[in-house]
Amino acid sequence: MSVEKVKEYLKQFGADRRVMEFAESSATVELAAHALHCEECRIAKTLAFQLGERVILIVAAGDARIDNVKYKARFGGKAKMIGGADTEAWTGHAPGGVCPFAVKPGVSVYLDVSLKRFGTVFPACGSANSAIEVTPGELEKFSGRAEWIDVCKNWSVPALHPGA
Repeated sequence: MSVEKVKEYLKQFGADRRVMEFAESSATVELAAHALHCEECRIAKTLAFQLGERVILIVAAGDARIDNVKYKARFGGKAKMIGGADTEAWTGHAPGGVCPFAVKPGVSVYLDVSLKRFGTVFPACGSANSAIEVTPGELEKFSGRAEWIDVCKNWSVPALHPGA
């Protein structure tokens, strides 16, 4: 089971015991937000793309959408998501549990700046009913060689209230 692989991977950071598993599904942004009792925007969804022979994972906020113009400018090609049936073979995680931890060798991980507006976010942990609460800094550290990029749209920084 992939969640066990992720827990084993997270042991090196002392974070394996922070992995949460739910009785209900957390396979989509909406379901994860419900299971975690948080806003959908705080779910750190991991999207899998094929870029030529490469596989890239982009972790973005739950309310963010890939901006095809930004994606093409950054990666030099059109955004082509990996189909559900092929996801596990390419990434090491099944759909609904794809995360930036314990991925297959050669998979590149990128973190979208849409996540930086939160103190903590919730990525999946290798199964369709798991997550971990991490700071953006921990997400970067736990993801290995992850790089911050700006390839999403339709998200915004919340306005600060006077006196906040």
